[in-house]
Amino acid sequence: MNAPLPTHLKFDVQGLAQAMAHNHAVDGFKLTLTPAQWDILASYMQPFALMQGQVLIEQGAVDRTLYVVESGSLSVHYKDEKSRVRLAILGPGSVVGEGSFFSHLPRNATVQAASHSKVWSLTPIRFTELANRQPSVALEISLGLGAVVAKRLVNRPKRVAVT
Repeated sequence: MNAPLPTHLKFDVQGLAQAMAHNHAVDGFKLTLTPAQWDILASYMQPFALMQGQVLIEQGAVDRTLYVVESGSLSVHYKDEKSRVRLAILGPGSVVGEGSFFSHLPRNATVQAASHSKVWSLTPIRFTELANRQPSVALEISLGLGAVVAKRLVNRPKRVAVT
């Protein structure tokens, strides 16, 4: 799943913070954190690179990891016995995986890199550790994710894109 990182590719949580601040999509993932809280959050997340076409989430997989896009774009699509339907394209500052993160249900769509992308992941185990050690940061994430889910459920085309 994770691509080898080119030596010139650097990850800095401030890049993620900027991507989220500049995401003006209706369902954008918004967090109100101080610089110190961003640094704390970064210590619980894992950054990695995706090559164009690389699958991040497989429809039907049992996994609750949450992903936030720092750069690039991700394609969300659903496959049935007849065809593949694109549900959404998510750009910098977007979150994916929120449905399974909360519901514990299998993934309902496939997500793959539409372009080379930098992504940060947060596993349920690391989120639990964050909640125990830094509850205010975990609460901010929970409220931000709840807002994303609510906005996607109101938007009929994006409703099925809650992964």
